[in-house]
Amino acid sequence: MFPKSTQSQFWMFENEAALTVVKAKTNQAYTDSHVKEAPPEAAQEHFLSEQDESDVVFYFSVKMGEFCEKFKPPMPRYVKGTAFHYFKRFYLYSSVMNYHPKEILVTAVYLACKVEEFNVSMQQFVANVQGNQERATKIILNNELLLMQELQFHLTVHNPFRAVEGFLIDIKTRCDSVHSVDSFRPEIESFLDSVFLTEACMIYAPSQIALAAIIHAASRQKQNLDSYVTESLFGEQGEEAILHIITCVRNIRVMVKNIPEPTPNIKLLCTRLEQCRNQDNNPDSLAYKRKMEELVDEEDILQQDYIPPKQARLDSDSGDSSGVRALSPRDG
Repeated sequence: MFPKSTQSQFWMFENEAALTVVKAKTNQAYTDSHVKEAPPEAAQEHFLSEQDESDVVFYFSVKMGEFCEKFKPPMPRYVKGTAFHYFKRFYLYSSVMNYHPKEILVTAVYLACKVEEFNVSMQQFVANVQGNQERATKIILNNELLLMQELQFHLTVHNPFRAVEGFLIDIKTRCDSVHSVDSFRPEIESFLDSVFLTEACMIYAPSQIALAAIIHAASRQKQNLDSYVTESLFGEQGEEAILHIITCVRNIRVMVKNIPEPTPNIKLLCTRLEQCRNQDNNPDSLAYKRKMEELVDEEDILQQDYIPPKQARLDSDSGDSSGVRALSPRDG
């Protein structure tokens, strides 16, 4: 299942350093391609740095979590998890200066609703969006295909929630020393909410994240799962496997513990972002409107040039160059 998935093959990285390298290349690529748009005397200060971009993405990740929590009708947790995956994947290879996070955020959540079969209409969805709902609808529809393309159409996401349920059932069955396992759930849910604010989902497998959440919840309940992990789960796989899972769980818990507060400079960063963002992708800009008009004109030209095969054949048979009479019911 997971080891053969597109998530495992294309969207998992060795560590945070590997992710940092990818993001640095994305930031540099945008800066290089738009350097002519910057003031000559302050080119370096015009663009967001890699750290600035990370701060902006983190801020809007927090906002995404809040949006999903307040969503009506109540959104299943796995939909929220999938939306976070989409959002994080998108900004690996796309700069926030190219596509604003507030627009990709709602698009990622909407796409996750569709993929995970959480059936809400567009009207229901945008009712949860503050501000101009008609504008939100256009933004989502204009960005949906873009998002799927940036995801390489790898839309299936393996979340840790199913693994959590499997572990809880297994603990109830094979671990008599642990009591009131269902009381772990609030702590598990809180931990997983925090995990999605880290890079853990692109470094560790869903089962590893699930186990980390359960061990964390058990420790908060003053219960110990060491024997369950070392004997029941990995006892037959040897010390190397045990050491590996212990390291993974510890690292995931450290990542959650070290989640920073949103930067106090976020308003300044958002102001700078408006100044250096790609105006071709800004729905409020003249450049964007011109681009949309050009696309509409191209579609009109293509439709004018296209002759349906059936119509062309009938025109040829009838000798009618206009193609109107050949398709008219009166000529039947």
